[in-house]
Amino acid sequence: MGFLIRIPKKYIENLEQIKYLFEIAVDYIISGKLLAFPTDSVYGIGGDPLSSEVVEKLYTIKYRDRNKGFLLLVSDFEEASKVAEFNEVAKILAEKYWPGQLTLILKKRAQNIIPPEVTANQDTIGLRVPDNEIVLEILKMLKSRGKFGGIIGTSANYSGEEPSVSGAEVAKIFLGTIDLIIDSGASKSKIPTTIVDCTQNKIKFLRIGVIDETSINEFLKSKGH
Repeated sequence: MGFLIRIPKKYIENLEQIKYLFEIAVDYIISGKLLAFPTDSVYGIGGDPLSSEVVEKLYTIKYRDRNKGFLLLVSDFEEASKVAEFNEVAKILAEKYWPGQLTLILKKRAQNIIPPEVTANQDTIGLRVPDNEIVLEILKMLKSRGKFGGIIGTSANYSGEEPSVSGAEVAKIFLGTIDLIIDSGASKSKIPTTIVDCTQNKIKFLRIGVIDETSINEFLKSKGH
């Protein structure tokens, strides 16, 4: 049986008052437990991407196809660069849209700390720096402890179903199967992130979210791409 922690809005505006909650969340991640958390899009569930056991648990509880890998949430560009290769276009997009609702599909570094099952044995990896105070603080705290500042960040739903947009919705599905749900109320956005494949010279849009295709193309054009 998991725990659900509700965070009132007044504390979200002053995170220092609830720093101990983030310490608990980080302890949970390091010990191989599963968490649910708010992001700047829909709610996510995840845990330590370096743990094969965590990866297996996530595939199991989501009923997810093993041929579909997981995306990672990272604290910053530095952590992303530890596991992925950024071409010029990817760097420009990261500088513009991170933290934010843009997921980049990148080539994995040849020597990689991320187990192959996280990415379904593919040579690419999906990464994003989220623009949400709670999950970003947890990621930064992981990094400050000398750990990899990243977690698996898959949508909080059974595969093929609509993603959860509140902690209450997550609890209805996963309270009995994950260890901690951090509930900060309704999501700022009810739409999953935009996903852009940056593994080739020409980008490819895999999913359109709040950030639309036209905006990205116009931005890249202004930068000479």
